[in-house]
Amino acid sequence: MLKLILGNKAYSSWSMRGWLAVKASGLDFEELVVPLYNDTWDERREGDEFAPSSGKVPLLWHDETVVWDSLAIIEYCADLTSREHYWPEDLAARAMARSMAAEMHSGFSALRRECPMNVRRNVPTPDLSDEAVADINRVLTLWAQARARHGSGGPFLFGGWSAVDMMYAPVVTRFLTWSIPVPPFARQYMSDVLRHPHVAQWIDAAQDEPWVIEQFEGGKGTA
Repeated sequence: MLKLILGNKAYSSWSMRGWLAVKASGLDFEELVVPLYNDTWDERREGDEFAPSSGKVPLLWHDETVVWDSLAIIEYCADLTSREHYWPEDLAARAMARSMAAEMHSGFSALRRECPMNVRRNVPTPDLSDEAVADINRVLTLWAQARARHGSGGPFLFGGWSAVDMMYAPVVTRFLTWSIPVPPFARQYMSDVLRHPHVAQWIDAAQDEPWVIEQFEGGKGTA
């Protein structure tokens, strides 16, 4: 049985990526949402269940197997089921998709810091640093290149829904929350991502969460 431990759906971008990965597998799984930064957070993350990831989420247990980190969860689910659920079949497209996923995994720190994920808000565009603007432009460039080179088979970056869309889905929500201006092709892509049933299910569930983290409500953070 798969068990996925998550942070708040309203705020946790990495949890969203891990959840989308497991959801794409088609396998049944139990999910446990552990509120980030509440009174019991420090105590909870020191428990045995969190030990392999040093208290970070998402964390996937599969019987005695444990996987943490969103990209690792994507790869584990691909190995467990079918890589066709996660990566393009074409070699060149797959190479580009993996490169984009890896860049998302390791980069864009200014965008993360200045536009924290919060799928329950929509606010006017803030004053952003040059570094955050550069991150946004880089994301848009990657999206444009993927769509132009490999996106003819469907509405997503590489045509069909894939791991790279899962990795960038929280960026879509950030752009929406912080009213980031985007060109028409990106606006259409964002709309298609938000309509994907898995993304819509995640966002709907976030609306019912009772927890509020003030640092992600009115200012900058790193969720």
